[in-house]
Amino acid sequence: MRTPLASLLLISTFLMASLAAQVMASPKQTHANNSKALVIAHRGASGYLPEHSLAAKALAYGMGADYIEQDVVMSKDNALLVLHDPYLDRVTNVAEIFPGRAREDGRYYAIDFTLAEIKQLEMTEIFERKDGKPKQKYPERFPVWKSSFKVSTLAEELELIQGLNQSTGKNIGIYPEIKAPALHRAAGKDISLAVLKELKKFGYSKASDKVFLQCFDAHELQRINSKLMPKLGMDLKLVQLIAMTEWGETLRNNAMGLKPEPYNYDWMMKPGAAQKIAEYAEGIGPWFPMLVDRNTGKPNHMVQEAHQAGLLVHPYTFRADKGQVPPQFKNFEEYLAYFYNVVGVDGVFTDFPDRTVKLRDSL
Repeated sequence: MRTPLASLLLISTFLMASLAAQVMASPKQTHANNSKALVIAHRGASGYLPEHSLAAKALAYGMGADYIEQDVVMSKDNALLVLHDPYLDRVTNVAEIFPGRAREDGRYYAIDFTLAEIKQLEMTEIFERKDGKPKQKYPERFPVWKSSFKVSTLAEELELIQGLNQSTGKNIGIYPEIKAPALHRAAGKDISLAVLKELKKFGYSKASDKVFLQCFDAHELQRINSKLMPKLGMDLKLVQLIAMTEWGETLRNNAMGLKPEPYNYDWMMKPGAAQKIAEYAEGIGPWFPMLVDRNTGKPNHMVQEAHQAGLLVHPYTFRADKGQVPPQFKNFEEYLAYFYNVVGVDGVFTDFPDRTVKLRDSL
């Protein structure tokens, strides 16, 4: 899941800091103002270690996250990889190890590489090339290329979490996301079926299991609900992720079968949408500015209608980095408190699970 810099523009109409301070002083009892409100480690403890590294997942586990997220893509030889994007160049040294393997758009797609090739790569913090040098997206985070991290498989990560569950006596959940199913389908790969089979292999098959399965692609989520899970004898909790249409998060062929067009998410933010989503999912994962009115900064209809439809609300992504906390709030904790106490969400995706756990528990 992504949070563009434009977020600060959209949320500039939030309530002023004085109101946020009032929220901290006098918590309002809401649907989510209790110990059941979840802390979901977004790509692990990604505020401290490279996202989706096993080290980041172990740290998130130790910090007390309730669920740990896994974004899943596929390799050329059908391995399930824990990687936020379908391409490798954003967090690995693939351009140096395999020069000339980029597609026409200049990106190095995981689906074009075997697992053995991907295991040769080193993974680091998010970076982009500036004047031929890597520039870190979040400068305060773990420095780029200062240690050797590797892209892991979904199986490797599930083994880690389940192993820690056994050794600690806890039961920390998982929160996998099926990435770019249309891209994989175009390459002849059914990533949704593959992920479901892997989850079932590791014992995740029932609605009561500690797993949420999320996807931005509404058609794919409906297919998972109505066709794939019944076929496999599974009944997992599904979460509909919600993006801004202009992000192009989900591309689908138009009616003429010509150039793919972005899926239109606008309907998901309109009154009455929750009832439709509840027909195939148990929760929604909106971008957090979607939950407040742009003019007043107060909660809009989305959370209330979701709860009335029986849906959980888990917005993304709460970051404490410089420039990521809306200016109306004095600090990260006030920012979180507003969404837990006033907006009334049931959990949040965060890069900083330790600070989020501490704030949630203080409420």
